[in-house]
Amino acid sequence: MPLPFTLPTTSSVLLSDYFSSATHPALPLHAATRRSVVKDALKKHKRLSAQSRSTHLPTVQDALTSYIPYLLTLNTATSYRDVGAERVDVEVEKPLEVEWRTTLSASIPGREAARPKVTGLHHEVAFVLSTLGYVQSLLRTSTIATAMKHLLQAHSIFTYILSLPTLSAAKNAPLDVQPATISALASLALAEATLIVVSKDDPYTAAVAEDRDETNRDWMFKAPTIPKVRAHLFARICLAAAEHATQACGLLTGNSAGKIDDDLTKYANDLRRTARGKAARFLAIDTELSGKTGEGLAWLRGAKKELGLSVELEEGKRRGFKGLKQSWQERREDRKVEKGGEWGLDAGRFEEARVVEMLEVKWDKENSTVNVQVVPPFEPLLANMPSGREYHSRQVYQPPTLDADTLAQLRAPPEPTEYAFRGDEEDSGGEDSYRKNEPVGAFPGTGSEYSRSATASSYY
Repeated sequence: MPLPFTLPTTSSVLLSDYFSSATHPALPLHAATRRSVVKDALKKHKRLSAQSRSTHLPTVQDALTSYIPYLLTLNTATSYRDVGAERVDVEVEKPLEVEWRTTLSASIPGREAARPKVTGLHHEVAFVLSTLGYVQSLLRTSTIATAMKHLLQAHSIFTYILSLPTLSAAKNAPLDVQPATISALASLALAEATLIVVSKDDPYTAAVAEDRDETNRDWMFKAPTIPKVRAHLFARICLAAAEHATQACGLLTGNSAGKIDDDLTKYANDLRRTARGKAARFLAIDTELSGKTGEGLAWLRGAKKELGLSVELEEGKRRGFKGLKQSWQERREDRKVEKGGEWGLDAGRFEEARVVEMLEVKWDKENSTVNVQVVPPFEPLLANMPSGREYHSRQVYQPPTLDADTLAQLRAPPEPTEYAFRGDEEDSGGEDSYRKNEPVGAFPGTGSEYSRSATASSYY
């Protein structure tokens, strides 16, 4: 499952105080209005419960896609370039200063993430496009095809950010929009999209879920089968996903600009382990279908090694303290799924471990009673894994642009009584004070009803 990103929030800013246009006077005003809508959408999204955030994501997406054309038009015009076939002149009255709350940078547990003040329009572009990339990664819960589409779009957005000269050359950017971080996010999105290709046609995961379902009464269970050719193909696709995840791990851990959030680095490493574990498991299936049960068991043990499982199975149960810890982590992940909260931070590693263990118990029993084949060492097998095979063709992100009619309408100067919409939500700097004013357990916005003065006035 893709990483459950936390969307950032931003401060309120009036773009018309920083930019002016002689050719299109209304452009900064309209851009400021749409930015305020983005600020409100992000603030509302943050206050929602985990169960409600998924249904609010399209609202955030619409707000971002409505603001991006105006933002990119400002960015292009300030660089003295034409917007399409039309000349747009924008003057910078003073450098843009805006605050964005970082969500990928490491922070002290229990405290709000930092909200650095960034200077320049290029940082605003980076944060807005990155937020859209996070939203595209989160919009994957409806169907597999839609999930794959959104992840590929997220990859293309992050790749587009890297192609912007002002962003790739920026040295003072916050860690969230550093080129290394953006490149790692692009690799993660592509790895997740590649792994979905295999997951959607993998019957073993569903078999394990049914086996763990206490209400399941299908006693006549038939082991799922995969055609031999597809098993080997799936293994190579998983290895391609592992290569992208490995690249992301290197970029995140080798970033000298600061410390990335531990959840992100752990997720990237777990995704790499899951992809390589799946590859070894599919190679085991391919080998077992050829009648080589002993070698298939060796591949399964190699899969456990790739997944970070060092305990051996005894009668289908894990042994030792590490086994108990792993079982506890799996149960905690199951509870998250049942509650509908944010789950999937293990990148599917525990789920894959259950599949491997199910096959190992089954094949070991068969090998002990029927085939009786020697199980070779797994290290030489892992050292000679085949090369990865790419499945997706890279997409090129086409950012939304202002059409000619809308751009022409911005030539008219704004009316004297026309003001930019500043938003209904308070500035993100007031989040801490917002929480302090709310009594513990109170519904947001009803703090005054719990005060002593409000109670007294209700009686008199």
